[in-house]
Formats: sequence, structure tokens, C-alpha cells
Amino acid sequence: MTEQPVRELAEIPAVEVISRAAVMLMSSAAEKLGLSDPDPENSPNRDLDEARRVITALAGLVSASVEYLGPHAGPIRDGLKSLQLAFREASSHPDEPGKGPGEKQTGPVWS
Repeated sequence: MTEQPVRELAEIPAVEVISRAAVMLMSSAAEKLGLSDPDPENSPNRDLDEARRVITALAGLVSASVEYLGPHAGPIRDGLKSLQLAFREASSHPDEPGKGPGEKQTGPVWS
């Protein structure tokens, strides 16, 4: 079996590193919202406190790096907004507009 060469971190463009980090945060948030299960409300992975933290971290990353993301910015922002809306829907007592996860960085999110 031939081993694939491992790319040195220094060789990976910044936009790729940022995009990969954003995708990892999005995936984590989706799991913590229970979105990978057929019944998210009863998902054993659902943890809204953890989801809030990951979504807030994602919003910070996106806000800090949007100027470098080029064509990747739109889809990443859309993914973030979808997660913020899913969080609002999953909450039994939704946050006030502008107080939800990451909304300090993105502004209020509406459906």
C-alpha cells in the first residue's frame, strides 16, 4: 500500500485552512443541534449549550475572515445563518433578536 504524502501546513493556502475550520465548526454545530438524526428533538447528540458555543465561534471566524474568503464567503455565511435559525427553532425559550449565538458578530438573524 502506497502512503499518500501529507501536505505541510505551510503549503496550504490560508483560505483553505479557514474554510476547513468553518466546515468543521458547521458540522459540529449541526451534530450538537441533533440535525443528523431523523428526530432532532430526541437526538442523543443534542446539546444546545455546546451548539451555542460552536455557532458563536463560527460567527467569529466568519466575521474576522470574510474579506479573505472570496467566493467561499457566501456559502459559509448561508451555512452560519441556517445554523443560527436552527438553534432558534430548537430553543424552548428563544433568545431575543441579536442575543442568539453569534448574533453579536452577525447581527440579528431572521427567518
